[in-house]
Amino acid sequence: MIPGNISCIKQVEEAIDQFFTTCLPYWIEVLALTENLGAGVYAINDVERWCALVSAVQNCFLGFVLIPIQVGVTCQWTTDSQRLTLDHFDVICGSPSYIYCFALPISPHSSWLHQYYSAEFSQETWVVKGVSAGWDACFRTVLLGDCIQALTYQTDTIAVSLHSCSIIILNAITGVQVAVLSGHTDRVYSLVFSPDGASVVSGSSDKTIKLWDMQTSGVVKTFQGHTGSVYSVSISPDCTTIASGSGDRTICLWDVQTGECHHIIEQKDYVVHICFFPLDPGHLMFASGGKIWQLDISSQQIAPVSDGQYIAFSSDGIQFAVCNGSVVEVQDSYSKRIVAKLHMANRDAQCCCFSPDNRVVAVAIHLTIYIWDITGSDPYLLETFIGHTASVGSLEFSSPSFLISTSWDESVRFWHIGASSKDPVPANPKPIPPTSAPIKSINLQAEDGIAISSHSDGAVRIWDISTGLCKASFQAPIKDPYQIDTRLTDGRLISVWFTDEKICIWDTEKGGLLRTVDEPGRGIRDLRISADGSKVFCLSYQYIEAWSILTGEVVGRARFDGDQFADPFLAIDASKVWIQLSFPESILGWDFGTLGSSPIELSDTSRNGPHLDFIGGVRMRRSPLPGIEDTITKKVVLQLPARLARCSDGQWDGQYLVVGYDSGEVLILECNYVLH
Repeated sequence: MIPGNISCIKQVEEAIDQFFTTCLPYWIEVLALTENLGAGVYAINDVERWCALVSAVQNCFLGFVLIPIQVGVTCQWTTDSQRLTLDHFDVICGSPSYIYCFALPISPHSSWLHQYYSAEFSQETWVVKGVSAGWDACFRTVLLGDCIQALTYQTDTIAVSLHSCSIIILNAITGVQVAVLSGHTDRVYSLVFSPDGASVVSGSSDKTIKLWDMQTSGVVKTFQGHTGSVYSVSISPDCTTIASGSGDRTICLWDVQTGECHHIIEQKDYVVHICFFPLDPGHLMFASGGKIWQLDISSQQIAPVSDGQYIAFSSDGIQFAVCNGSVVEVQDSYSKRIVAKLHMANRDAQCCCFSPDNRVVAVAIHLTIYIWDITGSDPYLLETFIGHTASVGSLEFSSPSFLISTSWDESVRFWHIGASSKDPVPANPKPIPPTSAPIKSINLQAEDGIAISSHSDGAVRIWDISTGLCKASFQAPIKDPYQIDTRLTDGRLISVWFTDEKICIWDTEKGGLLRTVDEPGRGIRDLRISADGSKVFCLSYQYIEAWSILTGEVVGRARFDGDQFADPFLAIDASKVWIQLSFPESILGWDFGTLGSSPIELSDTSRNGPHLDFIGGVRMRRSPLPGIEDTITKKVVLQLPARLARCSDGQWDGQYLVVGYDSGEVLILECNYVLH
C-alpha cells in the first residue's frame, strides 16, 4: 500500500459510516419489501471483509506509515447490522415495518444501532427489563416444522433431514431454504457432504444410500444391499468410496462410480456411526456395541480403540473425539494416546465436533451445548449455549467462531462463539439472592403495576412493570412443585401449588397455609388462579376442574371427548380459560362461570408449540422460538429474545408483555405498537 491510497480508504470509510448512520433501517425495509433481504446479508458481509482487509494492511504497515482511519468503527456497525438482520430475518421478511416497531427497540442497549436509532423509534416498544447489554450467542433460528434427524455442512451450505423423509438444503449465511431433495421413503438418519461439496450422501431407514447432485438436486445413484436401516454414512477424502453402517450388523464399502458394494464387514451389533479419516481413504473408524473400532480397508483388519458411541475427527485428521458416557475423550489418531478429557455433568454426551482450526470442541448434552478450549494441557469450558427446547441431535462448525446445531424441537440454530453476554443486575430496592431456578408461572397484574413470578424452588417475586425492579421476594414452603401459580388478590398474595397428590393454597405474604385439597390419582398437569382470585383451575388429561379458593370445593368441571388429549398448559384471560389440544390440534375456551357449557373452538394447525393469551386476534407462543403470532395469518408479529433458554410462561394485556424463562429470568416489554 502507498500513502496515496490512504485518502481513498478514508473516503470509503466515511461513505460506509454515513450509510449506516442515515440509511440502514430504511435499506433493510426496502430489501425486505423486494424480497432481497438475503442479498443485504451478503452485502454487509462484503463490507465486513473489506474492514478485515484494511485492518490487516494497517497492521502490516504500522511501522512505516500511519493510516488515519478507524476501521473498528465500521466493523462495529457491520457486526450490529448483521446481527439485527439475522436475529429477526424471518419476521422482517414477513413484515418489513417490524424493524422499526420491535427489532431496533429491543436490540441490545450497548449496540451502536440501539444507541444511534433508539431515540427515533423507542416510542413503539420500550424495554423495561430483560434485554441483554450485548448480542446473544444465538443469532439465527430457523424453524422447519418437523423433527430433524441429521445435519451436514459444506461451504456455506447446510443439509438437514426431516422426520418426513425429505432433505432440506439451507443457505448457511441466511438460513433460507434453497432446495428440497426427495426420494427416500423412510427417515434419513445420516447425511454427509463430499469433500468438494458437489454431492451429498444420505443413509435411510428405507435400507438404501443415495448420492445427490447439489446443482440439480437429483439422485445420481442409489446403493442397495443392506437388509436393515442405514444409521451412518461417510465418504472417503478422494470421493471414490462410500462407507455405510447398518442395523443389519454390517459395514458396506461402495464404489461411487459403479454403485457396487465391493466389501461387506460383519459385526456383532448395530453399526451406529462411521467416519473415514479426513486425509486417509484407507482407514475409517466406526461405533458398534458401545465401542469404537478402527478398520484398515486394504487388509480388512479391525482393531478396538476405546469405549464410546460417537466419533468426530479434527479437520487435519491428527486427533479425534469420542463420546463415552459423561466423558468426551480427545485422542491422537495414530498413537491413540488420550490428550484431553472433557468431563460432563452427570449426563451422556450425544455428539461432538471440532472447530475448523481444531482449537475448540463442541459437545451436546440434552438441551445444552458446551464449548471447550483444548489448546492447552488443561482443557477448560469456554461457553455454554442454552436455547433449544428438546434434545440437540447434531453439531457442525461453519467457521472457527460459528456453530450450527439441530434439535428435536424442529429448529436449526446458529451460534456465535464469544458473543454471549449477561443481563446487568438491576439495583433492587429489596436485594434478593440470585437464582437460576426456572420460572413455573408468571402473572401480569397491570392494574396493580406488577408482575409476579413463581419459581420451581418456591421463590415468589413481585416485579414493578414500569421500572423492572424487584419490589418484594417471598419463599413458599415447597421445593420443586409440579406447578405453582401466585396472584395478588384482595390485598393478599396467594400461592397455589400441586405436589404429592395435594393442592396447597398458601398465604405467601403472611406465611400461612389456608387449606389443602386432596387430589389422589387425578394426574394434574397444570393449574392457574383465575383473574379475580376466586378460583383455581386444574387441568388433567381429560378434564378441567374449578376449585373455590375460599371453600376448597369443586365449583365447575368440563370433560374432553374421549379421543382428545390436552397439552399441559392452561391460559386465562379476562373471561375465559383456554387449553390447547395436541390431538386433534385445536384450542378450546370455556367461560369462567360455565365450565359445563360447550366451549368455543379455534382450529390450530401450527406445529410451533403451545400458545397463550388470546387478545384481539393474536396469541403468544412459548416454544421453540417464543413470540406473538397472528391467529389468522399465522405470521409472527413479535419475536422474543431466546437467549435466556426456554420460554416457560408469559402474559400480555395489549400494552405490557411479561415473559418468564427456564433460566429464572424475566422479560418485561411495554408495547405501544398495535399488533392486530
